[in-house]
Amino acid sequence: MLNHIDKKNRPTMVDIASKEASQRKATASAKVIFSQEIKERFKDGDLQTKKGPVIDTAIIAGTMAVKKTHDLIPFCHPLNINACNISIEPDENQDLIINCSVSVEQKTGVEMEALTGASVAALTIYDMCKSLSHEIEITEISLVSKSGGKRDIG
Repeated sequence: MLNHIDKKNRPTMVDIASKEASQRKATASAKVIFSQEIKERFKDGDLQTKKGPVIDTAIIAGTMAVKKTHDLIPFCHPLNINACNISIEPDENQDLIINCSVSVEQKTGVEMEALTGASVAALTIYDMCKSLSHEIEITEISLVSKSGGKRDIG
């Protein structure tokens, strides 16, 4: 049974009133692949553009997105986020790996918040670097792990 469809086959938000609050955590990741032209601009693990420091700005944007997920995804419940940690590190190819971990003590999970945070951080990197090159690819957006609720993943 689909839980976002009511008895009349209409979309609806899941009623979580009878659920028990528990500690829930989710981590999502994304990868931003750059052209060589952009990779050559990395200095000391960061990238500066006319718009400012790319990694720091992407961390802020991702964190803001985590807190606004319920405004973006129609059936997500508004949550009081306990913690959000976004890390953005270059891999061995100088492409950026984004990890977004979110935790709450709630009746519903935070997978969508973690995925939204990683995605918006990646989109922010794209936006800040597109003046250098449009040869930027956002890939591998995925849920890495989740705990709490009905089942754990990862």
